Amino acid sequence: MTTGLGAVFRPQLPPERLREIVRLADGTGLEELWLWEDCFREGGISTAAAALAWTERVNVGVGLLPVPLRNVAITAMEVASLHRMFPGRAIVGVGHGVQDWMGQVGARVESPVTLLREHLLALRTLLRGERLTTDGRYVKLDDVALDWPPADPAPPVLAGATGPRSLRLAGEAADGTILTASTPPEGVRRARQLIDEGRESAGRTEPHRVVVYLLAATGPDASARLRAELAAEGVASVRDLGVAGDAGAVAKAVQRLADAGADTVVLQPTGDEPDPEGFVRFAAEEVRPLVP
Repeated sequence: MTTGLGAVFRPQLPPERLREIVRLADGTGLEELWLWEDCFREGGISTAAAALAWTERVNVGVGLLPVPLRNVAITAMEVASLHRMFPGRAIVGVGHGVQDWMGQVGARVESPVTLLREHLLALRTLLRGERLTTDGRYVKLDDVALDWPPADPAPPVLAGATGPRSLRLAGEAADGTILTASTPPEGVRRARQLIDEGRESAGRTEPHRVVVYLLAATGPDASARLRAELAAEGVASVRDLGVAGDAGAVAKAVQRLADAGADTVVLQPTGDEPDPEGFVRFAAEEVRPLVP
């Protein structure tokens, strides 16, 4: 099975840079370009819709939409609209959000995992075109159904997860999982085990896609930029986290994650990447041919 490859448009870039970069991804044959809804930068759905409208073939991922900010009916309406306008090209993931950010906007909840579970179950139900009434701890819907649900089959909904509880929940209630760039190959193997535990508990047997971000840097100052980014995140060693070097080195790091259980690896440039367009071209034209 071929390993999927993508790249991230980091939200440290202003929104007006997106058009050129996403059209470059489309033109160079990159499979996926991923966007983030980080507070308080670009909106995930608005940028995804623009990116899809500007392109013809590249898939556009949103990882993640923080569910404390979003009523599940709005999430379902927006995701359904993307899939009806751009069938098969939108990839949407949801997560419980960065708790400090959620606190800043008055959206922090006592049990983020409970909220994520309720949101996932309701979102997937609505995207299947079903009518739903539910009275959960956080998600409350009274006879709600979408007038314009996506075409059958319903699009997959991915969940961002890190800890054991959220990974098991992803297996139980989501169609795929997104892992951060802080996940080494052994972490991917462990995540797969926990996801499978959740799938087994829910009696789910369909494929479950695992997407992993990989912090990557290339060019003459690649190693220094990678070390600086990891140090800023409190990581003392670059061992198994991130890769700096040419296309061969990056492709080997991608393969290590794929061997550990990743279906798709998304190359995440450093926050100070000097040439975002060049990074996308590097991923598509130099790394992609080396990844089986």
